[in-house]
Amino acid sequence: MKKLTIVSAVGFGLAVAAYAPAAFADSYPIVTKSAMPSAPPAPATCGSIWDFAFTSCPLTWYGFTVYGTVDMGGSYMTHGTPFDPNFPTGAGYLLGAGGTGATNRLAGFFPGPNGLSQSNIGIKWNEPVGAGWAVVGQAELAFDPYSLLLSNAPQAMQNSIGQAENTQALPYDSSRWGWLAGQIYTGVSNPTWGTLTFGRTNALLNDAIVAYDPMGASYAFSPIGFSGKTAGAGDTEDARWTTAIRYRVNVGSIRLAAMVQPIFGSQYWGYNPNNGAFAAGIGGDVRGIGPGVLSMDFFGTYERDAVNITAVYGGAAGNPFGPAQGTALGWPTTFPAGFLKATISNQTSFMWVGKYSFGSYAPAPVVGKEPPPPSGIPLTLYWGYEFINFANPSDSQSAFRDDGFLFAGPIPAGAGAGAVVPSANGTVIQNNAFNISCGSGTGCFSENFQVLWTGAKYGITKDLDVITGWYHFIQSTYVTGVSCSPANAPNNSRCAGWMDVASVVLDWRFLPKWDAYIGTMYSAAFGGIANADRVRTNISTTAGVRFRF
Repeated sequence: MKKLTIVSAVGFGLAVAAYAPAAFADSYPIVTKSAMPSAPPAPATCGSIWDFAFTSCPLTWYGFTVYGTVDMGGSYMTHGTPFDPNFPTGAGYLLGAGGTGATNRLAGFFPGPNGLSQSNIGIKWNEPVGAGWAVVGQAELAFDPYSLLLSNAPQAMQNSIGQAENTQALPYDSSRWGWLAGQIYTGVSNPTWGTLTFGRTNALLNDAIVAYDPMGASYAFSPIGFSGKTAGAGDTEDARWTTAIRYRVNVGSIRLAAMVQPIFGSQYWGYNPNNGAFAAGIGGDVRGIGPGVLSMDFFGTYERDAVNITAVYGGAAGNPFGPAQGTALGWPTTFPAGFLKATISNQTSFMWVGKYSFGSYAPAPVVGKEPPPPSGIPLTLYWGYEFINFANPSDSQSAFRDDGFLFAGPIPAGAGAGAVVPSANGTVIQNNAFNISCGSGTGCFSENFQVLWTGAKYGITKDLDVITGWYHFIQSTYVTGVSCSPANAPNNSRCAGWMDVASVVLDWRFLPKWDAYIGTMYSAAFGGIANADRVRTNISTTAGVRFRF
């Protein structure tokens, strides 16, 4: 995939700032709440560059609104990774997020793009057409604010093919793929009948994490924001579905959601990350339990033939999945070249998320609105839990395209790691990661993976928040005939393991569209989750400035 720039798109956004004449107001949506076709009166659209930069005015023209985010900063990491201009996060804030030895090898200062949120630019529309109905939609591009390249994980991964392990940046999978880096959908909405959309859309779990993660799915301070594994029901590519049909409706105090990725066959039609998927959610807000509001949502998701891509490296003994390692400085004397492995699986996920607001200051000001006055204690508590099961796929793959890139070279059933040879274009396909033919020990079976988190946000003032979060990952053992003792577990990725992440952030909203932040994230891995990690801990401290319009 070619490198793409967004300079023209940014220029278009600035031009609209000076000339867009209409008014519009938006609001933060509850995770499954229907979009409303009509909006209350809002401040006039921006009349000048000054208004655009320093007031809360929106950029709207006859129901079409241009919006965007630019998030730039810097980070100091005890075990960091060089800047990657293609990968969405740009920096390796989290320890070993890709399960490769490429990351977390350097201490020092690094660029810190997209620390609180992904830089983007887009257009959304909400055009009434009569009888309470409106045509709604959104089209968005995501980019790196330093390189001005579109967020493009496939490019970052393809750059790793043939490159030595110790020269890699961030060869990780993601649901952000260049021109498909954000949402692109349209549909219809009605306050009574709900909202029906079609196109490239966030998975229900993705929206749930944004709403119920205390860090708001931040890259620099949240592992469930940095990695899309939680949002994608196990695979980060599935955090967004490309030809999805999604329906949301409120029934009294209950909100309902359903989402389907139609089954078009077994060849990943239309740049989809799976060969069919469906999800459903139910939730609501409850008042009267104490002084505040309790919000909860429950979700179930199933994905068929989901794809997860990792960069792997040939070991000294011919092991393409990385040499055994134990101590923090256990680098080999020679560094093997990388290639890409696509693991295919069926996945089932259940998620429960909640938060309790005692009555807080408004969150970051909504463009076009002023924050309401505080009420009660400015404190919100958050929590979440997800259970994921990985099983062998419904359809084994011999060759397929993912992100527009050809994968070939299926690993023979039962082949050990030393027998695996990548195809001519540097790829292999693993169809048997979760059955007796996995080629590890005496066989494998389904994997269970759990994610837990909790945190809090407290408004020190109406413009200054302190936010904390704790995240815990648990992986089951899913291999037989292998020693998964505490000493040996880090040498096999299929052994049980866990990971802990803790973070704290100060976020100051000094102007309606601007905020400055500083925070620290600590991550540590153990057991099979630490497999191929060259170090077991990382501390990243990041500061930045974010502009949202």
